[in-house]
Amino acid sequence: MTISATIRSDATRRTADTWRRQTSLRRFYTALGIGLLLVAMCTAMWFADEANAGHFFDRLPHILDFLSWLVPKDWNDVWRALFDIASPHDKGSQEFNFPLGRVYLWRGFYLPEYFELMLTTLNVALVSTFIGFVFAVPFSFIAARNLTPSPVLRLVVKRFMELLRAFPEIVIAGLFAAILSTGPVAAIIAIGLHSIGALGKLFYEINENIDMRAEEGLRAVGANWFERMRFAALPQVLPNFTSYTLLRIEINVRISTIIGAVGGGGIGEELKLSISRGFGAKTLALVLLLFTTIVLVDQFSAWLRRKLVGEQAFMMGA
Repeated sequence: MTISATIRSDATRRTADTWRRQTSLRRFYTALGIGLLLVAMCTAMWFADEANAGHFFDRLPHILDFLSWLVPKDWNDVWRALFDIASPHDKGSQEFNFPLGRVYLWRGFYLPEYFELMLTTLNVALVSTFIGFVFAVPFSFIAARNLTPSPVLRLVVKRFMELLRAFPEIVIAGLFAAILSTGPVAAIIAIGLHSIGALGKLFYEINENIDMRAEEGLRAVGANWFERMRFAALPQVLPNFTSYTLLRIEINVRISTIIGAVGGGGIGEELKLSISRGFGAKTLALVLLLFTTIVLVDQFSAWLRRKLVGEQAFMMGA
């Protein structure tokens, strides 16, 4: 009895010593990794500061000077700029020419300029997301390992989708802007192509986890590949497809704003011009409208995803 207890005690001691050594080793590697990461970050920031023409760290204390340019003298001008109402400070300059941007719809009824630009940005996001969804769905079925037996075909489709999402949207937009001139069309093509690659990857990963019993049943009765995808696979994955597509709309609203700043049309272009010229009231009005729109889009898409996918999916994810 004593010998057995001694053996168990020695085994417990060895196990504890081994655990302490492994814990110490993990802590050492963690500290080493964090240290190397900090060194790499500091080195990169130093290199970026040296490469920056204005020396970033030297100019950093002056950031508040820039923000002070954007503070309007009259805060009511923010609302006037947002709704194209004449300002008492207007002396003929572009800083306060709010009514000139009105988009008249019928007689005296008009749509404020910034709301019209925001609608353009939303349209770019919606159309490009629709393009991405339409092409990503068939590509995802072809790329799924359990749905397409041909490894060559899967490889080609996967590499093609990787190519589409390899380049940032702003780079693709610049390429098409040089071909088609600046405007929303170039932005739609750029965001649409990137959405095909991004949604396609998410979709085919969903497809590879579906229940194959329905597909096997249709195969047994002689259904072809398109019929099996339509009636066995698509009903299972469509709610998740819709959820990811709604999430992509939120992302594309932000992206279309950024691309608009480089000639893609919409609210982004006007925001860039307003900031560069130091028009405080216009800039704050644009930021307020953009922020409100993004929050509304996020909340609506989240509500719709919960309705389509179900509350339990969000609880499991949490």
